[in-house]
Amino acid sequence: MSDVIPCGIIFPMDKATLLGLLVGFGGILLGNLLEGGHMSSLMQLTAFIIVLAGTVGAVMVSSSEKDLKSGLQLAKKAFQKEESDAKKRIREIVDCSRIAKKESLLALEPRIGRIEDALLKNILRNVVDGVETETIRDIFETQIHTEEEELLAGAKIWTDAGGFAPTIGIIGAVLGLIHVMGNLTDTSKLGGGIAVAFVATVYGVSSANLLFLPLGNKLKRRVQSLSREKQMVLEGGLLIASGVNPVVLEQKLYAFLDSEQR
Repeated sequence: MSDVIPCGIIFPMDKATLLGLLVGFGGILLGNLLEGGHMSSLMQLTAFIIVLAGTVGAVMVSSSEKDLKSGLQLAKKAFQKEESDAKKRIREIVDCSRIAKKESLLALEPRIGRIEDALLKNILRNVVDGVETETIRDIFETQIHTEEEELLAGAKIWTDAGGFAPTIGIIGAVLGLIHVMGNLTDTSKLGGGIAVAFVATVYGVSSANLLFLPLGNKLKRRVQSLSREKQMVLEGGLLIASGVNPVVLEQKLYAFLDSEQR
């Protein structure tokens, strides 16, 4: 479902994700300093453990093992520059269309083995075998929809984490306050103790709104974009089967691309 990148291979980074994280978390830290706060006041290991472990545990309970694996594999895509092979796919489909129009659908059979796109390869096999276009559409639309649902379920673990983290942060704050209330005799430490207690809330709210929720939303858009490209490939295969003119076919497929890709 998602490509595994071997260790040591450098992939193009998505500047928007990195800059967004830098601006978001950097702004909070800068604001804290401008208010006279200290970095050390926000560095609390106990609060960090409570929020991280609590959020991870809640996500694990609410998701299946398959969704967790899918979500972790998808996460790296949010930090990769989005690169589409849509134009390459269109060229390949148009070439196949020209062969089918010039000769016949059966003339595509020797070419199918050289096609890189697995989806297009399977669609054209069905086309060459004479399977009805409606049947081909039903088969592959179901496949595309199923794959999209699986990937969206993986992306959802991050939005789920964004929902759980603030609540876990509040739990951490309450636990800290319980500890403070148990030591009321030492009034000199009350202010510092309360400040530490609320760091957990800061961790929970900031991680949810600056990391988990944005990450989940970006991954959803990536999955939807991938599904749109697969739908384009399916439409191209069906147009070849229908004998549409290659020029018209190319125009129809380009309609699937966004303005930047066009």
